[in-house]
Amino acid sequence: MKKSWIARWRAVYDDYPRQFWILILGTFIDRLGGALMFPFFTLYITHKFGVGMTEVGVIFGLFSISSVVGSVVGGALTDRFGRKGMVIFGLVISALTSLMMGLVNVISLFYGVTLAVGLFANAGGPARQAMVADLLPDEKRAQGFAILRVVVNLSVTIGPLIGGLLITQSYLLLFICDAIASSITAVIIYAALQETKPQPTAGEPVPSMAQSFGGYLDVIRDTAYVWFLLASALVALVYMQMNSTLAVYLRDSHGIPAQYFGYILSMNAAMVVLFQFPIMRRVGKYRPMVIMAVGTLFYAVGFGMYGFVANYPLFLLAMVIITIGEMLVSPVGQAIVAQLAPEAMRGRYMAVFGFSWVIPMAVGPLLAGLVMDNADPRWVWYAAGMIATVAAGVFGWMQRGIGRSRWAAIDERLDIMEMLEEGKISAVEAARRLETVPEGSWSSLATPEGKGVERRHLRIRVSDPASGMMKMDLQLPLALVNTVLQMEGQLSDDLVGLDMGELGELIAAKTPGSDASVMQTDNDETVEVSVE
Repeated sequence: MKKSWIARWRAVYDDYPRQFWILILGTFIDRLGGALMFPFFTLYITHKFGVGMTEVGVIFGLFSISSVVGSVVGGALTDRFGRKGMVIFGLVISALTSLMMGLVNVISLFYGVTLAVGLFANAGGPARQAMVADLLPDEKRAQGFAILRVVVNLSVTIGPLIGGLLITQSYLLLFICDAIASSITAVIIYAALQETKPQPTAGEPVPSMAQSFGGYLDVIRDTAYVWFLLASALVALVYMQMNSTLAVYLRDSHGIPAQYFGYILSMNAAMVVLFQFPIMRRVGKYRPMVIMAVGTLFYAVGFGMYGFVANYPLFLLAMVIITIGEMLVSPVGQAIVAQLAPEAMRGRYMAVFGFSWVIPMAVGPLLAGLVMDNADPRWVWYAAGMIATVAAGVFGWMQRGIGRSRWAAIDERLDIMEMLEEGKISAVEAARRLETVPEGSWSSLATPEGKGVERRHLRIRVSDPASGMMKMDLQLPLALVNTVLQMEGQLSDDLVGLDMGELGELIAAKTPGSDASVMQTDNDETVEVSVE
C-alpha cells in the first residue's frame, strides 16, 4: 500500500515541470511565514497600540485600497519587464515591511507601513499567478492552481500552530520569522527559477510604459472577461461572509464559542489539503464554466443553510458543502483567467481579477453588519444563497454564449472549406481565414476539438538553383493540404503550373521528422517538401 502511494505521488510530480515545483516550494515557505503572523495580527495591533477595532478597520481598509494600486502597477510591470524580477521585488519588500511592522511603536507610522505593504509587497502577486499560467499548458492549469491552493491551505493549517507558540515569547518573533521566510523564498526564486515571460516574436515592437498601463483598457473591453469578473465578484461577496460574519453570527445567534468556530474553519482547510487535487483531476474533463456554475450552487446551498439550521452538526455539514464548492470554484476560476488572457497580458488580467475581491471585501462585511444590527440576522444567509444562485445563473448563461460562439466558429469554418472546394480561394487564403475564426474572447473559453493532438504543418520551398534565391516559402496545416489534394484544389496561386499529381505523391510519402524531399519543375526550379 505504501508503495502505491509513493508511486502515485511520483506520477503527480512527473506530470508537472520542475520549475513549477520550485515555484510551489517557494510559495509554501512564503505563505507559511505569513500564516505565522496573520491570525494574530488584530491581537497584536490592539495590544501594542491600545486601539480599538475601528482603528483596526482603518488599517485593513488602507491595505485593501493600496493593494489595488500595487496590483495594477505590478500587473503592468509584470507584462513589461517579466515575472521573476517582480516576484523577487515583492518578496524583498515584504520582508522589509514585515520587520518594520514589528519595530514601529507609533500607530501613525504603522499606517504608513501598511500603505507600503499594499503598494509594493503585493506588486508581485500578479507575477506569481502569471508564472503558473506560463509554466503549464491549458489542460493542466486548473490542476496547477489546485496544487497551489493545497500548498497555501497547508501553510495556513501549520502556520497558526507555530505562531501560537512564538507569541508566548514575543510578538516580534512573528514578524522576524515572516521576514526570514520571504527572504528564503526570494533566494530560491533568484537561484533556481527561470524567467517565464513569453519572448516577443522577431520584429515585434516592445510596448512603452504608457502602452503597458493603457493595456488595462483592452482588458476592460474584453466582454467575456468582464461578465466573468461580475459573476466572480458576486461569488466573492458570498464567500467573504465565511471569514467576516459567520463567527459573530454563530456566537450571537446560536451561542457557538470561538473555539468551535475554529474547528469549522480547520475542517475547511483540512478538506482542501486532502481532497482539492483529487477532485480537480476528476472534474478537469468538464467545461470550466459548467464547473463554476455547479461550484457556485454548492455555495448557495451551504451558505443558505446557515439561515435554516440551528445545531452544530448541521453547521459542520454546511461548511462541508461550502468547501466542495470552494474546491471547484477557486482553481478553475484562476485557470479561466489564464485561458482568457493573451500571453502578453497575463499579468494585467491577473491583476484585474483581483479587483473582483476588492469591492466585496470593502462592502460585504459592512452590508452584512447592517442586516445583523437592524434586521433578522438569518437574512444574511438567505441573501447569500440568492446571490450565489444569481452568480451560478450568470456562469450558466456564459456557457450558452460560449456554445453559440463555438457553433458560429464551426459554421464559419465550413463556409471557408466550401469556398475552397468550389475553387473560389486557395489553400493559403483558406489557412489565413481559418486562423482568424476563433479569435473572439467567447471562443477562447470553448474547449478546442482534438485538444492535445499535435498539429503538423507541410512546408514547401521553391528556389532557383542557378541564383540560389528562395522564390517561395509556404507553410500550411497538413490536414488542410490533404483535404485540398483530395478535392484537386489549389494550394497557392504561386504553385500554378506545378504538377499537382507528382507533388501529391511527394507529400503522401512524407513522414514527420524525415529529410526534405526534392523535385524539379519544368522551369528548372527546385521544390523541397517537408513535414514539421
